[in-house]
Amino acid sequence: MDFAAIFGPLLHILTTPYLLGLIVLAIPIGMFFGAVPGLGGKLGIVLLIPFVFGMDPLAGAVFLLAMHAVVHTGGSVPSILFGVPGTGPDAATIVDGYPMAQRGEAGRALGASLGASGFGGVIGALFLAMMLPVLRPVVLSFSPAEFFLLALFGITFIAMLSGRSLIKGIAVGFLGILVSLVGLDPHTGSQRFTFDQLFLWEGVSVVAAVLGLFAIPEMLALGVKGGSISEVEGKAHRYDIRQVIEGIFDVFRNWWLSIRTAILGAAIGAIPGLGGDAASWLCYGHAVQSSKNPENFGKGDVRGVIAPETANNSKEGGSLLPTLFFGVPGSSGMAILIGAFVMLGIQPGPHIALTGMDLVWSLIWALALANFLSIFVFLAMAPMFSLLVYVRGALLIPFVLVLAFLGAYLSEAAWQNMVMLVGIGVLGYFLKKYGWPRPPFVIGLVLGAIAEDSIHKALAIWGPTFFLRPLSLVFIAMILLTIGAYIWRQYSADPASKEVHYDI
Repeated sequence: MDFAAIFGPLLHILTTPYLLGLIVLAIPIGMFFGAVPGLGGKLGIVLLIPFVFGMDPLAGAVFLLAMHAVVHTGGSVPSILFGVPGTGPDAATIVDGYPMAQRGEAGRALGASLGASGFGGVIGALFLAMMLPVLRPVVLSFSPAEFFLLALFGITFIAMLSGRSLIKGIAVGFLGILVSLVGLDPHTGSQRFTFDQLFLWEGVSVVAAVLGLFAIPEMLALGVKGGSISEVEGKAHRYDIRQVIEGIFDVFRNWWLSIRTAILGAAIGAIPGLGGDAASWLCYGHAVQSSKNPENFGKGDVRGVIAPETANNSKEGGSLLPTLFFGVPGSSGMAILIGAFVMLGIQPGPHIALTGMDLVWSLIWALALANFLSIFVFLAMAPMFSLLVYVRGALLIPFVLVLAFLGAYLSEAAWQNMVMLVGIGVLGYFLKKYGWPRPPFVIGLVLGAIAEDSIHKALAIWGPTFFLRPLSLVFIAMILLTIGAYIWRQYSADPASKEVHYDI
């Protein structure tokens, strides 16, 4: 192993104030784009491309990647405090993060999110570094058959998030799958449920759907309830920093879960086409599935914050691998990043393994440093953020609703998404009011489109025999084990644990 080739770029960044300064500057910018619902890392890259035009290729690439790497760290702030996802993948954080804020543990949830994001980002970068020699054949072995079964595997997690009523969870999940079918058929190009509306040709906006499903109902409920988001009044301000530090320690108390979800998130990120939404929900489902007390999830379990936040940041390291070496974007954000790289004079592709490893290692270390340094930036701000849950709802509701409508519009620059936001918000309100779980809808919406596209391609290439491919058999076994584990757990659970339901 050539340690000089690996650690030389790290030393170069640390001893070059210009590069280190760009990383430090990129961190609060990335957090801002993550914390404002509807903006996200993709828009951040687009808006910052003019500023890096003409820069040194390494400096420009380091700046954009560092900014994009910490977007989800900022996205956890509105998810936890207001139940409004900063970005699509942050929706999974709401399920347990928002209930923690409601019971006066916003600081702890923010601390757990911060620690998990930093830990996941560093692990994701290290995963990429260690797997460079062996991951190429694994990534290339994934075909539409494996994509379909991986999406199906994620859909089985609906059972884990259904609470006391499996029927309700499956019904809401299938509603999400039906909504994912809106748009142009990916193979024939014919319109499906678009009502001749151009903005529906690309399907229902996930950002608008998630904002409507979570933000609108929570603000309506807060307006009806009155008071503040936190249901625990009178928390002394001096405890907030202690809560944040306790949340960071929670990441290391659950170190095995943190490592598993970080590696799983990075592995999912390395598979082109799945994206961050799939990574966060799959890792959240894994946390529920592998827990000895799954009934605690959905009620404010800190592990429900750690799992998706670890995955959100670690998947960036994984998605960088196909982006750089194959020129195939590992996520939608990386697709825009490829364009920025080309503009800077960096041409992704297999040749980079021969001529550009210095650049690759520089980007890996920039990714790790950005996530590590973001801990200290966030740590300074988290106690102030955590106090927002004690502000009166009458002051917060207009602000949050404006953010929600702005996010729905900015996601695709379509005013019709604001109308959709209201419609899905009404649906979300009644789901919340009558105790129907909402997370299965998001799982169905995100994974339904992946499953549909993949099964068409798999059937066209192999026919029904794609189920007999070696990797396909592995995923089928995992799906059967997941269903079996759920049935066994329900059968062996005591009556008290069967009374669980997820209120988010």
